[in-house]
Amino acid sequence: MDWLRHDLRFVIAALVLMVVSFLVPGFRGLSFWNALLAALVIAGLGYLIALLLGRNVSPYARGVVGFLVSALVIYLAQFLVPGMSVSILGALLASLVIGVVDAFVPIKIR
Repeated sequence: MDWLRHDLRFVIAALVLMVVSFLVPGFRGLSFWNALLAALVIAGLGYLIALLLGRNVSPYARGVVGFLVSALVIYLAQFLVPGMSVSILGALLASLVIGVVDAFVPIKIR
């Protein structure tokens, strides 16, 4: 049953990325499969940053530092996901929108 939560988390993250790519200027639209790959890449990059710099600097941390690291992770993900194109402003806006969505609908596994 634990794998189901992981799968559901990535599907929800992919759907959020698809909506964000539609709403945010500077963030090119993603198909579902590219958004799912982007969700996996963003989760992997966030995990690496948390390992290297600690939990307080990770994209999951709250505050300005977490917001900026999240925007950086989204910006870097475009180099690993085909069909994903994000400007710096688009990454900042996407990080803001994703942060607001996460505040109301957290997808963190407990």
